[in-house]
Amino acid sequence: MLAIFLKTLPFFALIGLGYWAGRTRFFTAEATAYLTKFVFYFALSAMLFHFSANLSLAEVWDSRLVAAYLWGTAFVYGIATIVGFLRNLDVANTAMEAQCAVIGNTGFLGVPMLTLLLGPQAIGPVVLALAVDLIVFSSLIVILITGSRDGQMSLRILRTIGIGLVKNPMIVAMSMGFIWSGLHIPIPGPMNDFLVILGGAATPGALFAIGASLASKSAEKLQVAGWLTFCKLVLHPAFVAMAALWFFKVDPYKAGVIIAAASLPVAGNVYMLAQHYNVAPARVSAAILVSTALSIATVSAVIAWVTTF
Repeated sequence: MLAIFLKTLPFFALIGLGYWAGRTRFFTAEATAYLTKFVFYFALSAMLFHFSANLSLAEVWDSRLVAAYLWGTAFVYGIATIVGFLRNLDVANTAMEAQCAVIGNTGFLGVPMLTLLLGPQAIGPVVLALAVDLIVFSSLIVILITGSRDGQMSLRILRTIGIGLVKNPMIVAMSMGFIWSGLHIPIPGPMNDFLVILGGAATPGALFAIGASLASKSAEKLQVAGWLTFCKLVLHPAFVAMAALWFFKVDPYKAGVIIAAASLPVAGNVYMLAQHYNVAPARVSAAILVSTALSIATVSAVIAWVTTF
């Protein structure tokens, strides 16, 4: 446990450094926004393309893994939804809380950290978990919020989802990488060096951006934030573990990777959704702040556990 904690500490130290820079206004909100854009559209996309282009989709795809991650995530999503309705929340607010309960920072934190801590072969399971989050649950929240406001499903909702998926640089980078790999095109040396250099900026840039963005988050509504943090850091990895190890019998190494991915704190893009739809931004902000702070200990514990198998 101590050895794993010491290995994860530099990652969270970078988040802490970013938080200090944002809190002291050394890094303004505008600077943080531009750094986030650089990482999201360029550095992380280069890293994901480089990883995907060196893998084959047939090699990465694992139906049992996808089913286990989807089942475990959907189960926790359902628990958060039931609790939301029991508290008399409307559909939009309930959907946003359920999103906090299951969507972790897989892109900015999981991809760089888990591939370094668990080995480069972890990228396949991480990419599959990220794809489920982006394609299934990011689409689901748009359907629930927009549908509840319109009172019905419409082609406009499906068009919005389709455009969102096509414009997401992480999905585009992974898809293009797998197409490149599928066509068996070798990556030229200069292009490979370019991707390695640009992708190398993803890890420090993403972690610093997470910390700097946390500086603007509020710790209001701590009771709800505590519940959503418990869902994300405890229930989510627990149910994914049950699904992967007991029900779907996923390969132990791959199971460990998706369990670790499920243990990550609430993703920052959930706050972007909350702001965009003006649904519970204070609640989401607090959940991100609290879950990220507590994940310093919980993520280390989960990674230490999964490395035993």
